Amino acid sequence: MPKLSRIAIFPIKSLDALNLQSVEILASGALKGDREFAIFDSDDRVVNGKRTAKIQSIRSEYNLDHRTVILSTSTLEPTPFNLDSDRKSIESWLSEYFGFAVHLKQNLELGFPDDPASPGPTVISRQTLQAVASWYDDITLAEARCRFRTNLELNAPTAFWEDQLFGMADQLPEFTIGSTLFQAVNPCQRCIVPTRNSSSGDITAAFQKTFLKMRSQSLPDTVERSRFNHFYRLAVNTRIVKNHKNQMNDSIKIGDDCKRLAE
Repeated sequence: MPKLSRIAIFPIKSLDALNLQSVEILASGALKGDREFAIFDSDDRVVNGKRTAKIQSIRSEYNLDHRTVILSTSTLEPTPFNLDSDRKSIESWLSEYFGFAVHLKQNLELGFPDDPASPGPTVISRQTLQAVASWYDDITLAEARCRFRTNLELNAPTAFWEDQLFGMADQLPEFTIGSTLFQAVNPCQRCIVPTRNSSSGDITAAFQKTFLKMRSQSLPDTVERSRFNHFYRLAVNTRIVKNHKNQMNDSIKIGDDCKRLAE
């Protein structure tokens, strides 16, 4: 049976992950602390990896118990900030780095997911990430994690095991991780971010062409292929069933079983 082997949240959207042993589920169905903050420009447009590769050169280290973050780049010395009391200083640091004014927004209830209709965590297996890394000469498991930026990682029997979680477009198959009930929405459509080196932002040559070819060839026979209008999809988008028992106080932790429920 697959078990949850890694939990990653991204306290500031598009910056580095923070690995946890357990995480609380918010009433919205989001993970507590995930994409709690996002960066916006003066026109209120989000500043993320889809918009600029420059963001991928920022390193961020978090201590959420103390509500701190340390920001740095290859040319800027590590600078510590408090996420709550130093908000203006963080904005100044980021504005100077990007070369234009930015500000932070905070959402404690939902965060800033790419798809507000599916605010649950993304799910993938370690075996899948290892398989994808093997398609390229210079990508490791750690680098694949950084490129695809998924929340929940399973230790599964086979690569692409998670593809069996979703069904046809009019279905929302259910599965559990620990006591938390999930709905599998669809295979996650990827953007330009995975094509770039997660530290430098440099494009990996023929990344998407290779991915499309290998993803099509490796898709398990049991997977609902109608969900792939193209094969640049990886990981599963989810929703969490809010009326599930104890949902308001639910949490998941490393070692929890993942069970696909009978239809």
